[in-house]
Parts: sequence; structure tokens; C-alpha cells
Amino acid sequence: MNKYMIGIDLGGTNIKAGVYDSCFEAVAELSMPTEAAAGPAHVLKRIRLAVTRLSKENGIDLQQIACMGMGIPGLLDPEEGVSIFSPNFPGWEQIHIVDEMKPFYDFPVYIDNDVRVNLYGEWQQGAGRGCSNLVLLTIGTGLGSGIVHDGKVLYGTTFSAGEIGHMNMFRQGRPCRCGSSGCLGRYVSAVGMVNTFKEKLQEGKKSLIQAWTKQDEEQITAKMISEAYDLGDELALEVMHETGRLLGFGLANVINLLNPELIIIGGGMAAAGDRLLSSVRETVDAHALKLSGGNCRIVQAELGSRAGTLGAAVYAYQKQNG
Repeated sequence: MNKYMIGIDLGGTNIKAGVYDSCFEAVAELSMPTEAAAGPAHVLKRIRLAVTRLSKENGIDLQQIACMGMGIPGLLDPEEGVSIFSPNFPGWEQIHIVDEMKPFYDFPVYIDNDVRVNLYGEWQQGAGRGCSNLVLLTIGTGLGSGIVHDGKVLYGTTFSAGEIGHMNMFRQGRPCRCGSSGCLGRYVSAVGMVNTFKEKLQEGKKSLIQAWTKQDEEQITAKMISEAYDLGDELALEVMHETGRLLGFGLANVINLLNPELIIIGGGMAAAGDRLLSSVRETVDAHALKLSGGNCRIVQAELGSRAGTLGAAVYAYQKQNG
């Protein structure tokens, strides 16, 4: 009997799910609205619906499922299977996800942070294959990260290792929801880059993006900044390079501290590619320790939006098989 793994990537907007064979080839993948506003019980029911759809539509009996992994945003205890708090999920506190799933499934269910399951995916099946020391950054609306050190994923005392996005870059900078200010993620993220762009417009600088949005700054997106960059827009060039330099300073600290052989840039902002990464690499070259920096490559993620579901399946398989 074939054995399959299921991976779930829980997002505030969509639940992504996939079923994979023993070689981690995708049998089927799907995405469906999370409907987070309806509360935790409804979200968990939606996750079970995704599993049902994957199995029934692909002729897979639940007895053929070996395990399921789930990537959950926010604070959690993966050993207890508890999601402690998750932003963008109303009423979501101390949700014992594993216990909630046990009445429905005979196979084991494992949870981990959404960024770490992305890390498992890129490490085992993507850009990080064969590496023992690597860091993954997911840069989208915020900045998350995960770390593999000497062949093991770092978790830390409260399963919070890798909060590179909360590295202080400015003593008194933009306020952050963590309670501090000047955090890297407040500048190096889609939201952060757009805010930098808006600040420069308010200083009187001009951009062709103003014509695109009819002077409505709330319509500006990171994708627009990339598009304007390609057209040679001076402000887009300035903001992209400033964002890249700041990320470069942050990664120089990471390289000096952790000595990775590889840093993978994923998330929506990875689509900027060398527009962003050229400045990152130049800054790292200038400011990281020469030996460490010279032996660390900075690359784009390979798996894209599939990293979370595939990584969750990889994580579950590794948990089940020790």
C-alpha cells in the first residue's frame, strides 16, 4: 500500500494543502479561503475539508496517509502541538491543534511555525539541498526566518530562534508590533519598502508611480516599485537599493554570528531578484567578516509558494521517522 504525506500551509487569507508521495513528488495541491474571521473552530474545520478534498478527489484512502505536517503562523509549541497565538486570526489563543485533529485521523499530525516549514522545504527539496548551515528569509508583508546549524534546525528555548526581522537597525526607528522600534522587518519587507517610498514622496521627491496611482499613495505596492525600477525611475532605484543595503547590513550580522554557507531569500519580495539582491551582496561583501562572507552564497528560493506545503510534509516525515 502506498504511503502519502500531507502538508498544510495555514495563511490568514488562504489554506494551501498538498499530498505527496514517498519521493515528495506532488500528487495534488490545492488552495482554499481560510475564512479566519469565522473563528478557530471554523478554520480547523476548513483544514479538515482540505484534507478530505485531497484524499477523495485523488482516490487516496486515509489509511494510506502516513503523517501530516502543518505550518502555522505565530507563536507555538511544536512539542505539545499547541498554537499559542497567531496574528490575523481572531480569537486564536492556546489552540491545541494536534488534539483537535486526533478524533478525525489515525495518522500522526505535527505542527511547526510557518517559516520553519518553508525552511524544511527549501533545505530538503529546494535551494538548500546538501547544505548543513543555512538561513532562510521569507520576505513578504513581514520578515521571517529559519536557521539550520550543523545539520539541525534551531528552535531555541521558546521555539523562537531566528527572529532576524526583529534585529534592531535603528536605535529609535519605526515602531514595531513587538514593542520595540527600528526592527529590520519594518524596513525590509513589502510594507517596509512601500513606507520608505512614501516617506520620500512626502519629502518632495517624484516618481512615475504617482501617475499610475493618480497621486493616491495608498495604492502603491512593492510590485509597482519593481516595475518602476525596470523603467529607470530614480526614486524606485533609490528605494530598492536602500532596502537592499539595509538587508545587507542585517545579513552581514547574521553571517558573522552563524557562519552559514547559504542564505536563501524567499517570500513575495524574492520576486525582486537581483534588483534587490545586487545591493544586498555588495553590502555583505563590504561589511561581513571576509572569511565568513566569502564562503556564503545568497540566492533566491526555488520552491516559491509550494515551499510551505511541501516543507510541512517533509517536516512531518522527519518527525515520524526520527
